[in-house]
Amino acid sequence: MSIGEEIAAHLPYLRRYARALTGSQATGDAFVRATLEAALSDDHLRDSLSGGRVPLYRAFNKVWASAYIDAGEEGGAGEPANAAHSSLSAATPVSRQALLLTTLEDFSDEEAAEIMEMDEADVRRLVQEAIEEIDRESATSVLIIEDEPLISMQLEDLVKNLGHEICGTAATRTQAQEVVAEKRPGLVLADIQLADGSSGLDAVDDILALGDVPVIFITAYPERLLTGDRPEPTYLVTKPFKESTVRAAISQALFFNANDD
Repeated sequence: MSIGEEIAAHLPYLRRYARALTGSQATGDAFVRATLEAALSDDHLRDSLSGGRVPLYRAFNKVWASAYIDAGEEGGAGEPANAAHSSLSAATPVSRQALLLTTLEDFSDEEAAEIMEMDEADVRRLVQEAIEEIDRESATSVLIIEDEPLISMQLEDLVKNLGHEICGTAATRTQAQEVVAEKRPGLVLADIQLADGSSGLDAVDDILALGDVPVIFITAYPERLLTGDRPEPTYLVTKPFKESTVRAAISQALFFNANDD
């Protein structure tokens, strides 16, 4: 496999990480493009990207870190210094980066340490800090759109254990509409394919028409929604999922939603 083919195979998952890291499809995908552009202009960097996902994520992390350092020091073109620092403060803390790498992206502590260029002990400390921060988060109401009863119950238990309440569960688009008619959720967890053949994407569109609500999609085929070619979800969790992954995704979605308020 050529370096180009190897990078292409990993790009959907780098987009998943970048979107969760930035809280935006557009911003996350832009950082991925910047990483690829940097590799195209630097033969040494391009050659270093062979050998799996770790080198690609490490290159991305350097682009991400340098961009926010530059913004914090100088600001963008025509951007006041205080606005630049505001952008910096809204960026994902390094502890959350460590958590996303070890949960959403399923890297080992050793791999995350290599990506972030720090000691494994520091990665473990940062992950623990992020977990403790999750425990302090404000509660919200959650709508679960999932047609498999066992998975729906598992998600209910997870959400309640995090201190949130369930405003409703739905197995179809129509049921989701009925729940939202009674109470607008603060967060949505949604499967892509629903029981009656309806789409979780369409159900979420109905909800988003009422206002800005953070949404996490749960799917067995995340690469189908990580092409970067069209409007796509910001937060994606792969089925079968680990509870720690869903927990991290919920925290990240609520983190950016709180910053937007």
